[in-house]
Amino acid sequence: MTIRLGDKAPDFEQDSSIGTIRFHQWAGNSWVVLFSHPADFTPICTTELGLTAKLQSEFAKRNVKAIALSVDPVDSHRRWITDINETQKTVVGFPIIADADRKVSELYDMIHPGQSTTVTVRSVFIIDPAKTVRLILTYPLNVGRNFDEILRAIDALQLVDAHGVATPGNWHEGDDVVIPTSIQDEAEIRQRFPKGYKALRPYLRLTPQPGRP
Repeated sequence: MTIRLGDKAPDFEQDSSIGTIRFHQWAGNSWVVLFSHPADFTPICTTELGLTAKLQSEFAKRNVKAIALSVDPVDSHRRWITDINETQKTVVGFPIIADADRKVSELYDMIHPGQSTTVTVRSVFIIDPAKTVRLILTYPLNVGRNFDEILRAIDALQLVDAHGVATPGNWHEGDDVVIPTSIQDEAEIRQRFPKGYKALRPYLRLTPQPGRP
């Protein structure tokens, strides 16, 4: 199954480190970062789950729940969590899906035969409260993910939803944003963007980030 941006995130029921997860029910009205790992007790995955645990307060501020997945069973996950907590000096407080039957991996197309026929690549799905897939990232088995970028992308997604703007390349919180070309009426622009804007070209108009003092 191929999942594309704008698709409804497939629901599933699967065992996890915290018990059975019914995905849509578990997600509730939160944003979700669903991310896969090739296997338990592997070095890159250990650092990534440690980073995720250390960012739990940042995810919580954004109304985001994190949930990981690998194809190993629950007892392995629980033993691995002990290692993660000890080596990364943190506490894993989010669930890890036990996808031993590959049900979720196949549902979300996380196994790429050019990389491996048995374990998942490093997939990331950012899913909004309406259960719509909003962003997809895919990393190879031997390259760790940038979790600062995942947070930055969530900030951008939530900003464009709230204010109907777009974000330029390398945008970070507090930077100017782009007025979409679909907005052409000057009265509407003045009403929606009272801080004004600068037009570098008719199609490239920058305005201070809305919602900030």
